[in-house]
Amino acid sequence: MELELKISLDPTLGCGQAHRWIKKDGKWEGVLGDEIITLEEAGGYVLCEGTDDKNMILEYLRHKDDIDLIYAEISSDPFVRMLANNCQGMRILKQDPWECIATYLLATNANVKRIGAMVDSVCRTFGNDLGGRHSFPLPEEIAENPHLISGCRLGYREKRFIELADKVSNGIIVPGDFAKMDYKECFAALGRINGIGNKVADCVSLFSFGHLNAFPIDARIERILRERYGVSGKYRELSKFAEERFGRYAGYAQELLYHCDIILRSQAQAGGSQPIWIS
Repeated sequence: MELELKISLDPTLGCGQAHRWIKKDGKWEGVLGDEIITLEEAGGYVLCEGTDDKNMILEYLRHKDDIDLIYAEISSDPFVRMLANNCQGMRILKQDPWECIATYLLATNANVKRIGAMVDSVCRTFGNDLGGRHSFPLPEEIAENPHLISGCRLGYREKRFIELADKVSNGIIVPGDFAKMDYKECFAALGRINGIGNKVADCVSLFSFGHLNAFPIDARIERILRERYGVSGKYRELSKFAEERFGRYAGYAQELLYHCDIILRSQAQAGGSQPIWIS
């Protein structure tokens, strides 16, 4: 299946916003629902294997985002403009609400590699075997088998993860409800879930619910804001600065800033326009 879409798969799928994509022989393999999906760039198109649901893939890749407009707006900032010019075609993904919330609950105080390992262990323990890959488990599959969680090596996140699965499976938390909220309501509601702090609430708001003004702030972003913009302070203060500086598409600016070291290093080493993403 061919998809006509302006996108660069390497920065989109390899930048760590989603944790189930693996690059093999020039193609990206991931799991969406109960399907193993393969995506590959070819002559201005994206070749897709593993599903006939074209709309599902397009929605996941946020095909309605006007990349040219978005990049033009965030490029009002000179540093972001330089990063954008060297990382064209990166898109924010639209991830499944339950999977995104559960994944980012695990992301607290963990790097991308560690997050990926935890997610993989959860899928192998609770998910369905799809033939080499496993589906992300439903909350019921986790809540009904809590005794298996110890094998996933989640550390202190274990109890929070089981609690989340139990509340979702019992309807106490309904992931789809967050999609009906504006950004501030969504951020606040996510923050009431045990184990979700400001950064995770912003990550989920951005990567699942499409609040493109959300600007997740961790230690790396704090450093960049301090070193590049001379700004420091509490989370709310930094968020306000980002909103005023980068506007309604601050989330796209955040992804470029978060990976600025990779983009700058690739530019210096290869002299090319696309960063080298390690999968």
